[in-house]
Amino acid sequence: MYYNENTIVFLNGEWIPAAQATASLYNQTMHYGNGIFEGIRAYDTPTGVKIFKAKEHFERMLKSAATMHIKTDYTVEELTKLSYELLEKNGITNAYIRPLFYLDPNMSLVPVDKTNLFLCAWEWGKYLGDKLLRIKTSPYQRPNPKSCHVEAKTVGHYINSILATTEAKQNGFDEALMLDAAGYVAEGPGANFFYEKDCCLYTCPLGNILPGITRNTILDLAKENHIPVEVKLFTIDEVKTADSAFFTGTAAEIAGIGSLDDYTFPMDWNESLGKKLSILYQHEVHATQNELKPIS
Repeated sequence: MYYNENTIVFLNGEWIPAAQATASLYNQTMHYGNGIFEGIRAYDTPTGVKIFKAKEHFERMLKSAATMHIKTDYTVEELTKLSYELLEKNGITNAYIRPLFYLDPNMSLVPVDKTNLFLCAWEWGKYLGDKLLRIKTSPYQRPNPKSCHVEAKTVGHYINSILATTEAKQNGFDEALMLDAAGYVAEGPGANFFYEKDCCLYTCPLGNILPGITRNTILDLAKENHIPVEVKLFTIDEVKTADSAFFTGTAAEIAGIGSLDDYTFPMDWNESLGKKLSILYQHEVHATQNELKPIS
């Protein structure tokens, strides 16, 4: 589903067929998880393809790499240019772009001097689908921020996400909601979390979560459209008094949540602030720059 015989990828300065892309089985990223990736979406707009918030994504990628002692000489501008070339070479516009920094062979637990860049893209629908989600409180916590850099989008961190999603699905749910080490709500395995109560949105602060680009976009859209948002710590019990809830993420976009454990959110999703923001979000990602403005 990710590539075919015509797919072109970028690997260390070369454009090659996806089937010809190879990496050493001794690379440190595969064995120990020290690598950095991003998930970025491109959209067709009236003036052509637009990679949504490429600057913010690649700034985060380079910051994550520096945090994890991964050396790279690429700039935001170079990575953005390569991403547009990737789309052009594959003839796709509405696409999901996956850049990856992975490391050279090394079986020791120290940084590696050589960093490899892999870029690929494919057409991908909403990661969590379009129906309202049934989610459960996960027994797996997000990593303690004193144990690692939770703000870095590091390859190895996602084993935590795989465990949480797998456990939720094995128990008949669509996705998980994870707590932090102190017992407060953090985020989903691959998306940030918001809930609505009494016409106000709530989301948890940075510190135990990935600083999501889509999360920031929703916060900006809410401010522009006079939707109140409170960023604070909160518990599962508080969420189970909410009117509605949703996940945000590049792959998921805005995904409405129908229930958490045995609690059903009572508000009609179509009447919720989450639904309004999802419409605003779609307008923004498909709009040209001079069209971006609040919608009443």
